[in-house]
Amino acid sequence: MRFTEFNFLPEVLEGIEASNYETATPVQEQVIPPILEGRDVIASAQTGTGKTAAFLLPVMNRLLKNHVDGHTGALIVVPTRELAIQISQHIEGLSYFTHLSSIAIYGGSGGDNFVAEKKALQNGADIIVCTPGRMIAHLNMGYVNMKGLQFLVLDEADRMLDMGFQDDISKIIKALPEKRQNLLFSATMPDKIRQLAKKIPPPPRRN
Repeated sequence: MRFTEFNFLPEVLEGIEASNYETATPVQEQVIPPILEGRDVIASAQTGTGKTAAFLLPVMNRLLKNHVDGHTGALIVVPTRELAIQISQHIEGLSYFTHLSSIAIYGGSGGDNFVAEKKALQNGADIIVCTPGRMIAHLNMGYVNMKGLQFLVLDEADRMLDMGFQDDISKIIKALPEKRQNLLFSATMPDKIRQLAKKIPPPPRRN
């Protein structure tokens, strides 16, 4: 399936073409349509299968269609600073022809970075990529504003749990609005991932 068949916005297609993407990988074919439709997704995908673009492209497309100034649109939680940087660079390339803003938030960076992170968490950035520990550090200071969040993405969820981030992830989820789209990607699907997945979707709303 070619990327031109997904009905992406022209500015998203420009980023796809500039990245030399033509044909979707199997995971991209499977998850892009339901994400574009606004459905929650839980997917098993290894590194190198194209999973990053599989969630970035439809999330970007939906954010462009439903853009809200002054609010964070998508929060992507990842296990390591290396992955946060990698995904942030991916966003920069794919979103080059859009007006979407993004920032990577991770430990080990300097004081100037912390100030920029605080500003983004207070005033909003379209896409924030973060590690659990760094996000908890900001949450504990009380200024994080996620009221307008539309997407929560947990990438390499099994690795985050293996690294002991379960409590941090639970705390982050509690700080988010209930009405949002949830995307969970994991290389494996052990019972602990299934249990985490049950905690992520918002409770059913009664009429």
